[in-house]
Amino acid sequence: MNIMRTSTYKSIALFSTVAALLPLASWTAQWESPLSYTAAQQESSVSAADSLDDGPHVYWQTDSRAIVFYLCDEQLVQRVFEDVDTVRFNGFCGDSAVEYVIPAQAPTIEPQLYDGVPKIFTVSDVHGEYQALVELLENAGVVDAGLHWSWGEGHLVIDGDIFDRGDKVTECLWLIYRLEQEARREGGQVHVLLGNHEIMVMQDDLRYVNEKYTNGIVRRSGIDYDDLFGPDMELGRWLRSKHIVIKLNEILFVHAGISPDQVARGLSLEDVNETAQASIDLRSYALAFSDTAEFIFGRTGPTWYRGYHYGQEGRYPKASLQTVEAALSYYGATAVVVGHTEIPEVTALYEGKVFAVDVPLLELGSLQGLLWQGGRFYRVTGAGTLEPLE
Repeated sequence: MNIMRTSTYKSIALFSTVAALLPLASWTAQWESPLSYTAAQQESSVSAADSLDDGPHVYWQTDSRAIVFYLCDEQLVQRVFEDVDTVRFNGFCGDSAVEYVIPAQAPTIEPQLYDGVPKIFTVSDVHGEYQALVELLENAGVVDAGLHWSWGEGHLVIDGDIFDRGDKVTECLWLIYRLEQEARREGGQVHVLLGNHEIMVMQDDLRYVNEKYTNGIVRRSGIDYDDLFGPDMELGRWLRSKHIVIKLNEILFVHAGISPDQVARGLSLEDVNETAQASIDLRSYALAFSDTAEFIFGRTGPTWYRGYHYGQEGRYPKASLQTVEAALSYYGATAVVVGHTEIPEVTALYEGKVFAVDVPLLELGSLQGLLWQGGRFYRVTGAGTLEPLE
């Protein structure tokens, strides 16, 4: 019995009727550079913040046939690419300065352990705030003024929760997608970790989706929001290749935290990541009878646990230094970096063994990041100032 969600989902089938009403063009452009941004494109992205425009979204109808579509000026527009091994196009909804290069081959799953990383920059809980993300990455030196990778062999960690709340989720995803490509060419790496909001969207929990999407592309296309990130959509299959937890050098990175329950279950990093990747599309009845998957996606699992900050009555107490050290020892780590639970500024907790990076954008006026370099941790302000964390 197949307990996975079908990859030919109900709402995408609407393309069979919508196609007759929309302008179509089957073409393959020859641009070589993936997703190049200009200053003018950055400005247009900001000015469109109150618009319902959204895209691109890329639906792989077959292994070599892709439909690229936008909501543009309240109309669904699309282009079809036939018999391609790579989709190449300039954006066609106010983003013509952007070049997209999207391989037909599904994304590979990257390693979850890396040693010898020279520098690591982490940001978490972006929640669709594209301009704040761009400003932080540029001021921190991770990208240049054209939003191209300038971090060399460094690693960038997006510690979960790109989705929900904000109205530039799609823009954030494509920026990170492109930086991942550029980083590899320079010997660096981008790590996107799944947070609770990525999982919520992929599992059709849409409580926090910005109304721009529900009133815009969802209503105009008839495609459910979660289906925009389904397993046959480019961004959906890309997200399904991502991990829950990774270890760079001797530092763990996870969206929410490592609970004592996780250690007691004897789960390795492989157990967590492989179970999550295999279970993300399970129906609720299958999840109910998959103890490990239910734990991973549950309130004491690595995408929801808040015990580093406070206890939750009936679930778990606030973590102690002893339980933090036990988790680190179990995974052979010296520190763990987490988002998920908002704190006033990027902060070292538990004698420098836990680093919390989810900060209040509205109060601070910017995001903040965490830099590890030369064996030391630094808070990176929105202006790019380094502040040592002891």
